[in-house]
Amino acid sequence: MTEPTLSDLEAERDRLYARLAAVGDFRRGSVSENWRRCGKPNCACAQPGHPGHGPRMLWTRSESQGKTVGRQLAAGEVDKVRGEIARHAEFTEISRKIVEVNERICEARPAAGTQPSSVPEDGEKRGSPPRSRRRGPLR
Repeated sequence: MTEPTLSDLEAERDRLYARLAAVGDFRRGSVSENWRRCGKPNCACAQPGHPGHGPRMLWTRSESQGKTVGRQLAAGEVDKVRGEIARHAEFTEISRKIVEVNERICEARPAAGTQPSSVPEDGEKRGSPPRSRRRGPLR
């Protein structure tokens, strides 16, 4: 199969940008179902085998410096938040594809005054220039 042309890559990037614009509202995180015991000794939740009070639905996400933040969701919010989390996954995947296409565009687009190939005109690869060696103690 032949490599896509620069215009093919640019067209693919435009299609990805259009998909990205159509994603809509999104948010990071996850929704979990939690059951808990209230701690009252006479409550049904204190009995062996009882799952506890619930379910309580919790939306959690990671903030800066690894801190996890959560908020309890009302029953009517659960489906909305789950949909927004799913759209975040879509946003992430489209963004990853945009980066890949942009890198291919950068490789395909020649620098001003150069050829698009990284191999010199005579076909000989010359390798990297020698590294300089520091002499004496590091300061």
